[in-house]
Amino acid sequence: MAYSYLTEEGLRKLKEELNNLESVERPSISRQIAEARDKGDLSENAEYDAAKEAQGLLEMKISKLKDILANARIIDESKIDINQVQMLNKVLLKNLKTGTTMTYTLVPETEANLKEGKLSINTPIAKGLLGKKVGDIAKITVPTGMVEFQVMEISL
Repeated sequence: MAYSYLTEEGLRKLKEELNNLESVERPSISRQIAEARDKGDLSENAEYDAAKEAQGLLEMKISKLKDILANARIIDESKIDINQVQMLNKVLLKNLKTGTTMTYTLVPETEANLKEGKLSINTPIAKGLLGKKVGDIAKITVPTGMVEFQVMEISL
């Protein structure tokens, strides 16, 4: 399995989520299954079926989080520089066709959140920006076609 690169904050959030799933969600679903089982005939018990399905999904999520944490590698943020675009950089881009600007911080996939301007390192835009310097133009294929972005600024 490939490594999961995380920031200290990202690692903390994943551990908190796993703890919540194991200590709050798992017992809650177990109670729901027990309550549904107490209602009698399981062959026609939709509550029981729904609770068992929710339990399966929860266990899959717990397993996935444990895999991510087991293969996690912490990014040493002190070694991040701003000479060229790399993970954890904040990048100011200009769309050369429309003239609009946007700012993204390139983050590990598990920490991506577009509302906060955090773009997954695995997206086409992020991949196209890696290694670029201020002034460079990145030609990136996105679902709507080819877009040219100019790197205006790189910061932390």
